[in-house]
Formats: sequence, structure tokens, C-alpha cells
Amino acid sequence: MQTIEYQVTGMTCEHCERAVTEEVTRVAGVREVTVSSTDGLLAVSADGPVDDAAVLAAVDEAGYSAERR
Repeated sequence: MQTIEYQVTGMTCEHCERAVTEEVTRVAGVREVTVSSTDGLLAVSADGPVDDAAVLAAVDEAGYSAERR
């Protein structure tokens, strides 16, 4: 399993973490999502390739912005 990390801007609380988790979990290929509003970190684990654009769009849909680390 591979893990890809993203820096997320704008998260401040657990509600933010849940919103990002819910959206990113829907991306094809994603197996596990870990989010920290304290660090602004999103870690996405997958068995195979994951479309970065889809992850970034999911974060945007949750109301935040992100970039791959």
C-alpha cells in the first residue's frame, strides 16, 4: 500500500477533518484517509495509483485547498 501526503489549507477543527475525510474517501482507489487539522496534513493510502486531481477536487468540494507534498 502506498501513502500520498497533501498539505491542506483552511482546516481548523474536527468538523473540517470529517468534511475532508468524507469527500476524499469517495475517490476511486482510496483505501484509508488520515486528516489532521492541527498540521494541515492529509494522508491518503491506496493499493494502487490514485488520481491527484480527483483528491484535490474532493478537498475543494469539502471547502478547502490542498497541494501534494
